Amino acid sequence: MENKKDIYILGVETSCDETAAAIVKNGTEIVSNVVASQIDSHKRFGGVVPEIASRHHVEQMTIVLEEALQQSGLTFQEIDAIAVTEGPGLVGALLIGVNAAKALSFAHQIPLVGVHHIAGHIYANRLIQEIKFPALALVVSGGHTELIYMKEHGEFEVIGQTLDDAAGEAYDKVARTMGLPYPGGPQIDKLAQKGEASIPLPRAWMEDSYNFSFSGLKSAVINTLHNASQKGISIPKEDLAASFQSSVIDVLVNKTERAAKEYEVKQILLAGGVAANQGLRQSLEQAFRNNESIELVIPPLSLCTDNAAMIAAAGTVAFEKGSRGQLDMNGQPGLPLTAF
Repeated sequence: MENKKDIYILGVETSCDETAAAIVKNGTEIVSNVVASQIDSHKRFGGVVPEIASRHHVEQMTIVLEEALQQSGLTFQEIDAIAVTEGPGLVGALLIGVNAAKALSFAHQIPLVGVHHIAGHIYANRLIQEIKFPALALVVSGGHTELIYMKEHGEFEVIGQTLDDAAGEAYDKVARTMGLPYPGGPQIDKLAQKGEASIPLPRAWMEDSYNFSFSGLKSAVINTLHNASQKGISIPKEDLAASFQSSVIDVLVNKTERAAKEYEVKQILLAGGVAANQGLRQSLEQAFRNNESIELVIPPLSLCTDNAAMIAAAGTVAFEKGSRGQLDMNGQPGLPLTAF
């Protein structure tokens, strides 16, 4: 029997404020992974400024691409396809990556594959271990909070999603109200480890549904702070952070457990930037520790935040299933998650 040829995919990611390029072998093995972060540039504005993000992508794109190739020791002749984040994301940022990928595809006659950013986050898990189906992905990021059921590779059924703020968005807004520096999520997570969840805050259970809602919780935190300041009371930031985080995590973990049971999944895949949250990681580990029929997969911190290895991993599956992008591909900020 012939040995199957190795597939090398070059991934490109510019959906928000990270310029990233990576090469992945056979969808499971990172050959190189380069990320240029812009956090310092956006910190003083308390959030990502789209125009500044786009300018940084223009400056960094060629550098990260060259670095990814150099680290891999490969040439463009050995690359089987270029996978790029097509959406969702900031349109100006997406366009930089999409146009760089199209230029390389045209110049080197390499197939092009468009990848959905959330599919990328889910497939970051395949860089740790092979996905077992059926699987359930809990996607938690700045713009997304979703439960996604997967029957097989490249199939995504959204069974629950946020009806208002995403969890990461709520973290950033609450952090800003508390006067914490950007990015707010990691700051709240750090404070929460030191505090007590002693402040009563609401949990939006939305019975009989796997959907999420965090805007009421965010408003409750703002009101709690406002009322305390009017009465001249000081609320310990650690306790407020712990109470807020406990409210978010309770709902995320509870709904994940319920869905995993109902859909009889073999694996839970944690995905997205908020997957780096220590409180969430610990609570999920605790919830599934004694469950022998369901395996919990949590990517390392480096693969939770935006990177191009995850785009190349998802792009490998799309490429193997025959998905091809054309040279009229555009950045799509509202791209829906569909099967490869």
